[in-house]
Amino acid sequence: MAFAAPSLKGRALRLLSQREHSRVELERKLARHEEEPGALARALDELAAKDFISEARVVQSVLHQRAPRMGAARVRQELAHKGIAPEAIAEAVASLRDTELPRAREVWRRRFDAPPADATERARQARFLLARGFPGAVVAQVLRGSAEDT
Repeated sequence: MAFAAPSLKGRALRLLSQREHSRVELERKLARHEEEPGALARALDELAAKDFISEARVVQSVLHQRAPRMGAARVRQELAHKGIAPEAIAEAVASLRDTELPRAREVWRRRFDAPPADATERARQARFLLARGFPGAVVAQVLRGSAEDT
């Protein structure tokens, strides 16, 4: 018994049932399944009209999942990769600015919980935080604060 391939809308709904996706992500993932030009755009327009695709929910999802472990730069990069509008990215990143230092301290504490013993260890800890998107000034404050705690 042969099964018919799922429609573009069905595939999009399956992806959306797993997590929030932006329209750009869905276009990227489903483009290879489009058999007639314009079919994907029509299917996504229909889903957007029914509020199955929501840029605001994608932003909130990323903030909820990533902000506790990542700095504003990494969150900005992930939102841009998902095709979120620049204004929405700027607003989301601005909301993270006030909590950047406490979040960086928490990420550092979970990973290291001991101040760097020497310059090599200090550089390693700094690279760790920088790779997670925290700004250099915040990283310096975290490492300076960790040395003062002892």
